[in-house]
Amino acid sequence: MRKLFLSVAVLLSSVAYGQSVQEWRDSLQALGKAIDNNPQSVELRLRKAAVNLELSQWDYAIEEYGRVLNLDSCNLSALYFRGYANMQSRRYAMAVVDYERILSIVPKHFEAQLGLAMATKKTAGVVAAMDQFNRLVQLFPDSALAYAARAGFEVEQGKLETALFDWDEAIRLSSGNADFVISKVDVLLQLNRKREAKALLQELVAKGTPRAALKEWLDRCK
Repeated sequence: MRKLFLSVAVLLSSVAYGQSVQEWRDSLQALGKAIDNNPQSVELRLRKAAVNLELSQWDYAIEEYGRVLNLDSCNLSALYFRGYANMQSRRYAMAVVDYERILSIVPKHFEAQLGLAMATKKTAGVVAAMDQFNRLVQLFPDSALAYAARAGFEVEQGKLETALFDWDEAIRLSSGNADFVISKVDVLLQLNRKREAKALLQELVAKGTPRAALKEWLDRCK
């Protein structure tokens, strides 16, 4: 299953994963010096921007990705992660521009389409956002995550029955995903369909999910 967001670690092949904040800062300093010696290196700038993301330095990351795009205007990684940084810093309209730019280059870019839907929710309202989530499902009908993303949005809008359909599709496409099942359970409980919710929780327990991990939802079934 594809993840909601691409892992920043993809851009940090030479940096150890799970570093402390100080180690990230040390990496940032080393990368800065390397860039001073080779300012045209797209790879180095991508790594530096990725460390900025790790440190939640959204503005610095946005600036660095901008420099990458000055060197390589169609760099998909820079566009995607700049869009992500724009989302984190609540510059939603700028995120829309980045995601739309990716989609103009690669129309079936899953992460960009999903990012665009999330950003549109913030900039253009419910109807426009739903259009984007519908497009996501249409473009990726075999993606459990596409249905899950639309279901999550439908729940936010109080469209619980419609969300149930999408959670069912997500579960059908990714039957081992306990999070999807729990999300469906949550919707069932909101609809006061406690018996169905409890049956799904019992199935999760039978498949190996610890009962203690489901206590919150099992208690709501009483």
